[in-house]
Amino acid sequence: MIAYLKGVLVQKNPAFVLIETSGGVAYRVFISLNTYSKLPTVEGAVRLFTYFQVKEDAHTLYGFADEDERELFEHLISVSGIGSSTAQMMLSALQPNEIRQAIVQENESLIKSIKGIGVKTAKLLILQLKDKLAKTTVALDLPVVGHNNLRDEALNALLALGIAKPMAQKALNKVLTANPNIGSIEALIKQALQVL
Repeated sequence: MIAYLKGVLVQKNPAFVLIETSGGVAYRVFISLNTYSKLPTVEGAVRLFTYFQVKEDAHTLYGFADEDERELFEHLISVSGIGSSTAQMMLSALQPNEIRQAIVQENESLIKSIKGIGVKTAKLLILQLKDKLAKTTVALDLPVVGHNNLRDEALNALLALGIAKPMAQKALNKVLTANPNIGSIEALIKQALQVL
């Protein structure tokens, strides 16, 4: 297992980053919006904790700003019906501490507000993870990062999460119409996910 990657951030977008290690190898690492908001600008030094997923048709590397987020990701994908894409969607829609609190406090409505999570999956998450997550306390502060091309980057992130382009565009248009002065890509994507 690859515990973490340390290198230079070559490319950064809300769905994935490219990290070049000292050996000259660049790794494509899929990330959540929470991790995205904690990363430095391109060409900065970075260290991401990783989860390496091996399937028959793909080997995929997921990156996290801290070990706590990685641990939560591993808990989420251990639940039947929650794959890595859904876990990333959850970590992009809510902060890790919000997900933990929702599960521990049995807040089904908040869990169901995440795209791809229905009543049955929300109940299953609570049933299987409540006791495990109750033992852990989390306090994360997520800085807000602004960007010029918010809509384009948000659209790319939604597409990378598996959302159909027409649906993603419609959701982004609705959010931007309601809140034209939205200041961060994270807020834009989270609101679009709630609209979806």
